[in-house]
Amino acid sequence: MKIALFPGSFDPITIAHVDILKRALPLFDKVVLGIGLNSAKQGFLSAEKREEIVKTIFADYPNIEVQLYEGLTVDFCRKIGAQYMIRGVRSVGDFEYEKAIAQINQTMMPEVETIIILSKPEYSAVSSTIVRDILRNNGDVSPFLPQEAIPFLKAKI
Repeated sequence: MKIALFPGSFDPITIAHVDILKRALPLFDKVVLGIGLNSAKQGFLSAEKREEIVKTIFADYPNIEVQLYEGLTVDFCRKIGAQYMIRGVRSVGDFEYEKAIAQINQTMMPEVETIIILSKPEYSAVSSTIVRDILRNNGDVSPFLPQEAIPFLKAKI
């Protein structure tokens, strides 16, 4: 069974994340969307809220599993039996960062291959950081988020 991990903070998940995951799905038997928790960082949305949003978005996808995790992503890959890691890239800057992480991960866990999927051009400017900034300033984030996520964020708008 081909298992892939799609790791990220998903704080919040955007249409760009959803697009990358849906495009990756046909390549694997199962994809685990891993919501990484960093105790040193205060999330905009709680881990539980992010998990609830993502599970709602992908409720009709039996081959997508959603899990929270802490610690090294390669350790989480071991725990879930993932042989692949999916990463989305929007820009040259993203690529350089992801390349460095993939090379470090390859050294730490050679049996996991990083699969980089390029963002569609229309999503290249969409990031969770920008969406959080729009939310903090009471702007309309609906063009950047999956429609299923909007009701969960009403309290933050």
